[in-house]
Amino acid sequence: MIDYQPLYNALIDAKAEAWAKILPQQLEQSLDQSKHGDLAQWQALVDSVPHIPTAHRVLDADAVQIGRSDELPDEYCGGDFSHPGRLKSPLQSQLKALRPWRKGPYNLFGIDIDTEWRSDWKWDRLKDHIAPLEHRLVLDVGCGNGYHCWRMLGAGAKMVVGIDPMLLNVMQFHLVRKLYGEAPVYVLPMGIEELPYGLKAFDTVFSMGVLYHRRSPIDHLLELRDCLKPGGELVLETLIIDGGLGQVLLPEDRYARMRNVWFLPSCDTLISWLKRCGFKNIRLIDVSVTRIEEQRTTEWMTFHSLKDFLDADNPQLTCEGLPAPKRAMVIANAA
Repeated sequence: MIDYQPLYNALIDAKAEAWAKILPQQLEQSLDQSKHGDLAQWQALVDSVPHIPTAHRVLDADAVQIGRSDELPDEYCGGDFSHPGRLKSPLQSQLKALRPWRKGPYNLFGIDIDTEWRSDWKWDRLKDHIAPLEHRLVLDVGCGNGYHCWRMLGAGAKMVVGIDPMLLNVMQFHLVRKLYGEAPVYVLPMGIEELPYGLKAFDTVFSMGVLYHRRSPIDHLLELRDCLKPGGELVLETLIIDGGLGQVLLPEDRYARMRNVWFLPSCDTLISWLKRCGFKNIRLIDVSVTRIEEQRTTEWMTFHSLKDFLDADNPQLTCEGLPAPKRAMVIANAA
């Protein structure tokens, strides 16, 4: 079980008592096994993984690294290493039972988790542009299994709080954290709309790959601003389109086979939204076309991925004939 008391204390210190007061009940309700058919099975799997002592923890490399293969206890050794694809150990079987793994990569006691996303590429695009994270209280909205949370801790953050409503992602994080040991990193099973109004508690807030899933992007930007201390930094990454001020793509139906994609603005439009929502010192730090080498099918995520969502004859278009995914990163400060 994760001890959340340090988190409650940190929220109280940040004058976010309103959240610290209701968070225990939120966690209890979100992790109620009767409300999710697979949660009991996932929780039992995480509980079955022993704590394996290790001093090998690397959070500033492409893969989040915890432990070495020669540190696995005897009952976790003896797998067949001679045939590619066979399980190295029961630990690998337990990790694969929580597929699909979408954000990473990880290396856990010698087991490489080659996730759908090369999330380290995204980190490399932003790490030299953001304010130093040393001694900062950080919020990562839509954090998935917490890969970037670990990278934030590795960059010196005092504490990192990730939120994600998908329970499988949360269980993946719980397993990784169990292998890591106690750490000031938490992934909570909830969305940003469940945070109390008026927090203004975090020094840095990340929202990466979330804005285009929101029916109201303006409301999402206001929610992000509301989580930041005055002067705090927002790191925002989202799908965009080419074009000028005022141009926005609203897919009629699906976008790259995703149902829940709503507004894709041009960079100028995105910046204007941020200004309207009270952000200042807005900087566009990166615009990148999403490549099939960055998002792809692997043995750890065996479903369709980006190449299956593009036009087979013209990869500059999605299979619906819309502009292929292009992402922008913007940094701004709360007024």
